Amino acid sequence: MPPATPTPGPRLVLVGPPGAGKSTVAAALARRWRLAVRDTDTDVEKVAGKSVADVFVEDGEPHFRELERAAVATALAEHDGVLALGGGAVLHEGTRAALRDYRDAGGAVVFLDVSLAHAAPRVGLNQSRPLLVGSPRAQWQALMDARRPVYEEVATVRVSTDGRTPAEVAVAVEDALGAPSATGSDA
Repeated sequence: MPPATPTPGPRLVLVGPPGAGKSTVAAALARRWRLAVRDTDTDVEKVAGKSVADVFVEDGEPHFRELERAAVATALAEHDGVLALGGGAVLHEGTRAALRDYRDAGGAVVFLDVSLAHAAPRVGLNQSRPLLVGSPRAQWQALMDARRPVYEEVATVRVSTDGRTPAEVAVAVEDALGAPSATGSDA
């Protein structure tokens, strides 16, 4: 069973770095709880008509961040299922304020944490991650060092995804939130 949440708004918001499994875990939780899943990176791609990587290359990071901020604000207001945010969404102060308000009103924000050793094989640290060009491992570590305090600031709880399947992370999220486990498929 999903945690209760303020209305309107998602039942759960997932934040974390690239490779933490936000989209995959969101889908697993949505299946377990029989809710809709939404990913703000997908929302940005629909609005832009191109991939996140192409938005970065063709329009620049500032344009992408504005599209991302708008996508998060819309999803927080409209979506009532499980919501996965892009890894950098928490960088915008307006997004952090909206997440704090959501959390303070009783919403659950879960920081899916992952180590570099476990993130690397998941994301491949390759060209599809525009912020990880050059030395991908060093870039990922620098990104995580800068973002960790922000993820921790907005989160209700932190759940490590290291060495866990999406189904195991879904159960760990439920346990961390004190939510009863779903009946039926684990994901």
